[in-house]
Parts: sequence; C-alpha cells; structure tokens
Amino acid sequence: MDRKQEVFADGIGQIHFAGGMIRFDFVTLQPEQEGKAPIPASNLRIIMPPQGFLSAFHSMQQLIDKLVEAGVLQKNGTAAAEEK
Repeated sequence: MDRKQEVFADGIGQIHFAGGMIRFDFVTLQPEQEGKAPIPASNLRIIMPPQGFLSAFHSMQQLIDKLVEAGVLQKNGTAAAEEK
C-alpha cells in the first residue's frame, strides 16, 4: 500500500523568490502564555520552480472560483467591483 504524508499548516508565513525558485514557508500557530495570541512557527518549506508556482496558482484560482460559485466563499467589495 502506498503511504502518503499529510502536513497541516495554519497558513503561509512567507513566500519569497531566491535562487531562481519560489519558496513557501508554512506555519502552525503555537500557544504562547495563557491569554496571549498564538505565535506562528515555521514548520515546513516547499520550493518550486516558477512554472510550478504558476501552475499551482492557476489550480488554486480555479478552486476559489468553484468555492465562490458554491457560496462557500464570498468576493469582497473591491473584487466584485473590479469584475463589473
């Protein structure tokens, strides 16, 4: 059986371009002191060539469009006005 690895991230802390590659630093929120907001801690870096980045961006845009169409997400006022 194929074993797949899953990684959870609360978000992307940073995206940068270095050495001809796009680098995503994913973060998870780590608890701080009681009553204080959690602090994002880097837990994974994904590195891809620019073409891979563009392909991933296109795939994400298609998913966003489907989520908007399904009513899961709503466009903000600025984005809705730009489309008109």
